[in-house]
Formats: sequence, structure tokens, C-alpha cells
Amino acid sequence: MQALDVPLPRSTRTIWKILRKHDRILSRTVHRPEAQERPDPLVHWQIDFKDASTVPADPFGKQQHVVEILNIVDVGTSMVLESHVHANFHAQTALEAIARTLQTYGLPDQVTLDRDPRWVGSPSEREFPSAFLRFLLCLGVAPVVCPPHHPWQNGVVERYHRNVKCECLLIHRPQTEEEVREVNAAYVQHYNTERPSQALPCGNRPPTVAFPTLPILSPVPTFVDPDAWLDRLDGLQTVRKVRTNGTILLDDLSYSIKGAMAGQYVNVRLNATQQLVEVEHQGQLLKQLPIKGLKRTVLPYATFVEVMAQEALAEYRKLLRRRHLSQTQAA
Repeated sequence: MQALDVPLPRSTRTIWKILRKHDRILSRTVHRPEAQERPDPLVHWQIDFKDASTVPADPFGKQQHVVEILNIVDVGTSMVLESHVHANFHAQTALEAIARTLQTYGLPDQVTLDRDPRWVGSPSEREFPSAFLRFLLCLGVAPVVCPPHHPWQNGVVERYHRNVKCECLLIHRPQTEEEVREVNAAYVQHYNTERPSQALPCGNRPPTVAFPTLPILSPVPTFVDPDAWLDRLDGLQTVRKVRTNGTILLDDLSYSIKGAMAGQYVNVRLNATQQLVEVEHQGQLLKQLPIKGLKRTVLPYATFVEVMAQEALAEYRKLLRRRHLSQTQAA
């Protein structure tokens, strides 16, 4: 180019334009969500947390997410079914809030949620579902977990969050949990009964006007089998390395294999019918071990909720300890 007396570009932006013009830099594919048909009323819910960011940080406590709102929105009607305000939403309190909503409305077919650890725990480190997901599965409700960076799959509740932020929180600017609860309750009432909704099923009418009557869902059962979630995972397989003491870890629980197998990899398969863990090595069955942590009895609904909430809290605390340890080691 110098021999031809062609001026060389000095700006990186000019170089970028030249490379882009000659297809040396590929454009990122923009995902355009496809329109989905709305389900029938009450059969599909979406849930998510909304931070009440106007509440100032506590100088002696929480610096972020001081007060949060847990919204439960029905996809078929865009109606806000429940809106729980809490200053300490963790895995236990969140599960208990959903359990109360299920008692009020009954059981939907499915619930869509994001990958908040209060819902899903740490799926990269678990083979079995988190306590909250097991809670839904045992009730016959299908949990739908959005993949990372796919907020449009939880789009109905996300859209509502934008509305409540712009039309409520940033206008009234509540400063305490009680103020958030007061203005949020008024806005939910306004949203459901007075504010015209642009959602297609509502036809520019408030949700309760567009849907004056709602179907009656199946109520929560009187008794629940807390091990019913196993049926959804029958045949699940994973690989584990036998530790020096001859055991493997499965969901943080130790299963004894054989000392001579230390350092070798085994295949682990879930047998839901017999509630067993089947351990194989090189195609040969080594052991059949009972799955640990199962209740093996039905529980009254209230007891079931209490048990699952405690398990959810224990999982969440364990996750927080791991994060703290990781941050400490990194520092």
C-alpha cells in the first residue's frame, strides 16, 4: 500500500470499518423473541423479585436489596396474583410466600422462574433439584427455569416490574419496608382493577375487567409425598471420582463405594422406582445404595411446607458459605 502511495489508516475505528466492510468481523446475532400464544388463565405463572431501590441502605446491615417485592403474575391474564414485600427474602421466606399463594389460588400447571439461587440453589454443583424445585415437583407443578441471559422467557413479570418501578416506586419513593408495602398494595389494586393493560388478552382493559371470573384450580393436597420429585429424574446419570477414602459425593452426601476404587471414575444412575443409586464401573454394576435424605412417608401439607422451607434455607446458607470461602481465598 505504501508503494502505491495509498494512505494507511491511523485510527482503530477506521481499521475496524475496513475489516467490517470485507466481512472480517462478524456481527453478533440479535435474538428476536418469537410471539407465543397466551395460555389459559391461571395455568402458567411467572415469579420474580423486584428490588425497592428507593429504600436507603442500612449503615449497620444490608447495603443492597434492603427491601424486595416478590411478584407472582399470571401469564394468561397478566394479573398480579400476589405481591409479597419483605426485608429479608431468602430461600426459606420465598418458598413460604409461594406456598401461601398456592393455598389461595390452587395449583397451576407450571411456574416460570429465573436462576436466582433462592429458587434453584447452585445447579452447577447439584445433581438433584433444589428444595424449591422439589417442592413444586412434589405438588405436580412443573418448574420452568429460564436459561442464563434469556429474560424474555419471564417477560410478563419483567414487564410488570418495569411498570411498578416507573409508575409507583420512582413516584412515591418509599423509604421503609412499611412504606413499600403500603404503596405497592395500592399499585397492585390499581394495576389489576383500573389501569388499562396493553396485553393482548386484556384488550386495553384492566385484567380483572377482561377476566371477571377465573377458573378454579385444583387445591393443594391434604397430604404430600415429599419424595415424589424422584419420578421426574428416573434414569439420571452422572460421573463421580472415588475419593481416597473410597466414597463419592452426591449432592454433598457421602456414599461408600470401595477403598480399592480410589482415584477411579464410576457412573452413577438414579433408580427412582426402587429409590436407589446404582454405581457402575466399566459397565459392571458395583453397588446399589439407598438414596439418602428421603422422607419415605407422606406429610400433611403444612408440615411438608415447613420441611421443604428448612431444607431450602440450609441449601442457601451452604451456598453463601461457599461463596464467602471462595471470595476469601481469592483475596
